Amino acid sequence: MRCPYCDSDEDRVVDSRASDEGESIRRRRACRSCGQRFSTYERVEQSTLRVRKRSGALEPFDRDKVAKGIARATKNLALEPGAVRRASAQVEGRLRERNRREVTSTQVGAEVLVALRDLHEVAYLRFASVYKNFTTPQDFQRELATLDKVQEPDGPSEAPPTAASKG
Repeated sequence: MRCPYCDSDEDRVVDSRASDEGESIRRRRACRSCGQRFSTYERVEQSTLRVRKRSGALEPFDRDKVAKGIARATKNLALEPGAVRRASAQVEGRLRERNRREVTSTQVGAEVLVALRDLHEVAYLRFASVYKNFTTPQDFQRELATLDKVQEPDGPSEAPPTAASKG
């Protein structure tokens, strides 16, 4: 690594720590020539993920763009710090799991909806109303009904008590 102060490539690592919730490593370095300290970050280099827009245009996937959309949907909602960042990372991770170099903007939007459904119901509805182009109150009611279906617990442990078990 070249020193940003004297351009020497003789340095030593003073400290290494996980950064960005384990997605990168921060290394504190000291230049052996001039003695200055500087930090470097190491992260996994991933193949370029591209998004095919509805217009046919192709652009690189931008996690920040996804994070801005999620932040808009969650504005003024009580969320823990870092929730938007984790949700946008989840979206990117699920898209990369497909092992494709190209995804559609529709697929990106669908993954954002999944992340928002897990994050906050109101944020989910806000995003869905724009993404799915709601035009009537019935659109909201229909989406609420599907949201309730997805979140209904299933399985015998959640069944209401029977007359035999009451007593």
